[in-house]
Amino acid sequence: MRKTTIELQDLRRKIYLKAKSETSWRFWGMYVHICKMETIQESYRLCKQNKGSAGIDGVTFEQVEKEGAEKLLTEIQQELKSGTYLPMRNRIQHIPKGKGKTRKLGIPTIKDRIVQGAIKLILEPVFEADFQPGSFGYRPKRTAHQAIEQVSNAIVQEKARVIDIDLKSYFDTIRHDILLSKIALRIRDDNVLHLLKLILKANGKKGVPQGSVISPLLSNIYLNELDKMLEKANDVTREGKYTHITYARWADDIIILVDGYRKWDWLYHGVQRRVREELAKLDVEINEEKTKMVDLRKGEKFGFLGFDFRRNVNSLGKGWPHYQPKMSSRTKLLRKLKNIFKCHISQPISRVIYLINPILRGWVNYFRIGHSSKFFGFVKDWIQKKIRRFLMRSKRRQGFGWKRWSRDWIYENLGVFNDYQIRRSPKDFSMQ
Repeated sequence: MRKTTIELQDLRRKIYLKAKSETSWRFWGMYVHICKMETIQESYRLCKQNKGSAGIDGVTFEQVEKEGAEKLLTEIQQELKSGTYLPMRNRIQHIPKGKGKTRKLGIPTIKDRIVQGAIKLILEPVFEADFQPGSFGYRPKRTAHQAIEQVSNAIVQEKARVIDIDLKSYFDTIRHDILLSKIALRIRDDNVLHLLKLILKANGKKGVPQGSVISPLLSNIYLNELDKMLEKANDVTREGKYTHITYARWADDIIILVDGYRKWDWLYHGVQRRVREELAKLDVEINEEKTKMVDLRKGEKFGFLGFDFRRNVNSLGKGWPHYQPKMSSRTKLLRKLKNIFKCHISQPISRVIYLINPILRGWVNYFRIGHSSKFFGFVKDWIQKKIRRFLMRSKRRQGFGWKRWSRDWIYENLGVFNDYQIRRSPKDFSMQ
């Protein structure tokens, strides 16, 4: 796989170091770098690597490659340089969320994806220098597992009062004027700001479409002041190496944990008030029905990034975090796998295994931290039963075939995914 060119890597690093060392510096001349063929080519490579379906124009990567990618990239460069580029509307797709609800995705055309990717390549280093440690979502070298570990560590530190914030239609309600004003604090380039305004306005007067290349960066910029406030609260209440508040944010999913001792009641209530004040400045609403105040010492639990968290107590009276997949995560997995078995009943078992193995591997790799053993055991047994039933139907036999198709035979001969090992750090064992 070809990596980002040395020249572009070096440029991005220089931008980041400048932004990090001079926090009030406003960058100019950035549009020139966006228009460079090197930047556009790298954006195309990344877009193609991420695949994705066609936009509203119906053009696919296969068509682009057939006609010659360089032709499209040259056209994009010429339009950007001449100021004639105009983005198209996104193709809207609704993804089921469960309970009859859907998530609206806006899928840009390949051409628009390339332009957005070029903007992101140049602007991302500027704002990465400004982003805070507690922000994890869609950032380079940051993962969901790191956010989960931050929350887990906070529970170990007896931060037992949790503010689980749910934002109401966050991506759809981002105000363009506020967002552009925040970007302008760091970018002094009218061409860049005009290009961003065109992209935003192409899909309505408000909101940043989920599914576009640049949306994650823009959504993080919008909430960065909230992150700064929470980091400041952590710093001003610090007592030596001890802190009394921790937060983790993944896009619009925000968890704040506060010290459980009564001494810090004022901090617990003060943070709630300050969060509401910061969100009000952004014209972002809190979903009051889904926002929860949780006290882990009372046996209550909260969800974050697909896991349910609660606090257990060991024999020494020390609290430690217990987190496992949400039941809805398991249900969603089994529903997807069940559909594959059902739709491929007339095909060879090898085809079914070819389809289910990547799904199983991805789900298990994400959830193989914490305390997922029982869930893994259930999924493993369920898969074995479904495979035996599938073989029975295809061979017109009755029963489960326990002797004919043993557990070992299923994994060794059929090659069904079989790595359900939990991966824990040494500190996880010391807590229990």
